[in-house]
Amino acid sequence: MEIPYIVTPRKDTGLFNSKIAIWLFLASEVMLFGGFFSAYVFLRIGADYPWPERTLPVLPGLINTFVLIGSSVTVVFAWASLKLRQWRRFQIFMGITVACAAIFMVLKGIEYNVKLHHQAVRLKDYTVIEGHLGYEKEDGVEVKDYKGHKIEENQILIEASKLTFSTVRFHKPWVESLMGQAAHHNAEITLTEDIKAITEIGGKEEVIAKAGDKLSPGLLSRIQKAHLAARKSNSVHRTAALREEWKIAKNDSPELKGWQLAGAVSVDPAALAPKLISEISTVGFTVNPPVEFMFRPRDVQEGATQSRLRDDTVIEGKLLESPMIFHHVDAIDFQHLAMKAEQKGIDPISAIDASWLVQNSPFAREAWEWHKGEVAKLEAELLKDYGTDKKGNPKREPTHKDRYRIGWKELVKKVESEGRPKLSGTASLAEEFVGPNYAARGDETFPHFSVPREQIGFASKFTPSWNTYYAIYFTMTGLHGLHVIGGAIVLGYYLFCGKKMYLANPEWLANRVEVGGLFWHFVDLVWIFVFPVLYLM
Repeated sequence: MEIPYIVTPRKDTGLFNSKIAIWLFLASEVMLFGGFFSAYVFLRIGADYPWPERTLPVLPGLINTFVLIGSSVTVVFAWASLKLRQWRRFQIFMGITVACAAIFMVLKGIEYNVKLHHQAVRLKDYTVIEGHLGYEKEDGVEVKDYKGHKIEENQILIEASKLTFSTVRFHKPWVESLMGQAAHHNAEITLTEDIKAITEIGGKEEVIAKAGDKLSPGLLSRIQKAHLAARKSNSVHRTAALREEWKIAKNDSPELKGWQLAGAVSVDPAALAPKLISEISTVGFTVNPPVEFMFRPRDVQEGATQSRLRDDTVIEGKLLESPMIFHHVDAIDFQHLAMKAEQKGIDPISAIDASWLVQNSPFAREAWEWHKGEVAKLEAELLKDYGTDKKGNPKREPTHKDRYRIGWKELVKKVESEGRPKLSGTASLAEEFVGPNYAARGDETFPHFSVPREQIGFASKFTPSWNTYYAIYFTMTGLHGLHVIGGAIVLGYYLFCGKKMYLANPEWLANRVEVGGLFWHFVDLVWIFVFPVLYLM
């Protein structure tokens, strides 16, 4: 049986089946992205922090805009070529379309990679420092973790003497990391005392692990197995005993019902004890000699003498100085600090002058003084170009970002004004895609800086966790990127596997390319909205 209206259009609507389907699908897509854009507007209007403005690289976004517009044109040419029965021209134009999709995703991948490696930290006074972290080194060689990954200089350092693991929740990769770090320092992590347990009902206590046994996931797993078996067995007997107590309480007080009986129900621990076996919820290990362990900040809740990992491992030992070390600071942002000062009725300039960063960093103090001079020049230029209103107020003034943020381009301008030579055109152009060239610019432009742990309020890469703006950015552009990939796969299928369909029925293939083209136009249209909203505003 042949399905009607696959190739020929319906007489009442003038559309064939797949075109009706794609329009219904695009209607749902409009509602999806419309909701995203609406949410973005409301979140930006109601933001309780300075909303990032013009923080994304414009040039790759602009190139991607023209790439998608060009691909929308070539997909139409590809469809027209099929209507004219010109297979070779169809291959050329559809190949260009798929290539444009690949270029778009490559540029987007470069942009994502820069964001995911760019560190930001908000100090407790709301000053924000941005840049790139260094990597831990020992004798000039970069230190790697147990998986072979380089370790960033953003670690909590604890000189541990004892570790207590939860036998239920211990995280095997962290256990292996502790073992590797101890071995690196020629230390041993050994069981503090014998682990004794009754493993059978009515049995005698036996040693299941001996003092001095070395830490290993296998040892913890063996103790865990015994603990879980005990919990299972004990829960059965506790439940049975509790059930009997409820029956007795109900028989003794038939006038009481439900929760009223609860006060009369209790299990005699002495009577239940012979039926129970040993549960081992935690197990302690000694670190000999005590050594310095490194933990990622998000994995540990540090304390002066005792810290705790997210898997409930307790670390006893002295908390050491654990600064976050930037090998290159490429932006200093006082916008949030200024906003908080204004809310309290404090002069923002005075608040910034008294901030921890300006008081403790000669580089930041020098950059801030230079920046204030640049803002004064900008105010004078705007006053000269636009004048004042009837009340004598300037018609145009520097924005909040102009006044309180020193970006990497401003830092470059500062050192160039002091006589440092400019980079070549090619090198400078590359910075528009991958960010500042630290090696070429030098430490005079982007210096090293150490942030004490006690001054850190919040730290993150430029990921969705940094703020609402980046959460929306990754959500919207990521979802749009998935649409680009999906559309490119479908169009690529028509390009590489459509010859058989073309020989059988050229019109059938043309209809499908038309439907794919409609989806591709929608993908282009969404980017036309995304680019100005996220990149330019």
